[in-house]
Amino acid sequence: MATPLSMRLPEQDLAIIDRAADLRGRSRTDFVREAAVRAAEEVLLEQSVVRLDPADFEAFKAALDAPPGAVPEMVELLKRRAPWEQ
Repeated sequence: MATPLSMRLPEQDLAIIDRAADLRGRSRTDFVREAAVRAAEEVLLEQSVVRLDPADFEAFKAALDAPPGAVPEMVELLKRRAPWEQ
C-alpha cells in the first residue's frame, strides 16, 4: 500500500527535478521516490555496525596492516594503452 507524501518545493527545484526526470523517462513521483530511497539507504549503510569476536578482529587488523599485494588483473589492465592513445 502506498502512502502519500506531500512537500512544498521552490519552482527552481521543481524545474530541475522535472528536467532530470524527463531525461530519465520517469515521472516526477518515480524520480523523487527513487532519489529519496537511494539517499536514505546511503545514510543507513553509513550507520551499519560490524561486530567481530576478538580473534576475528585481530585477523582483520592483521589484514589491514599487511603489505599490499599485486592483483594480476589490475597489473595487466594498467599495462594496456588507453583507447585514445592507440
